[in-house]
Amino acid sequence: MDGLPAIPNGKRFFTPEELVERYNKKITVRTLANWRSAGVSPPYTKVGGRIVYPIEDLLRWEASRTVTSTSQYRR
Repeated sequence: MDGLPAIPNGKRFFTPEELVERYNKKITVRTLANWRSAGVSPPYTKVGGRIVYPIEDLLRWEASRTVTSTSQYRR
């Protein structure tokens, strides 16, 4: 995951705002909400009405979308 910020030691979850920062503001909190609604977002957990993204699940989700050729893009 070159170019992405490192994960702070001991951190277990990202908030939507932290995830936006992780992706250098190339997406928005609203985009994450749309992705959740469409069922294409990173795995998330709802805790007390707040959305959080478990880091281990997020890393697996990112790895599953890593490609080496444009012919590998999901359609």
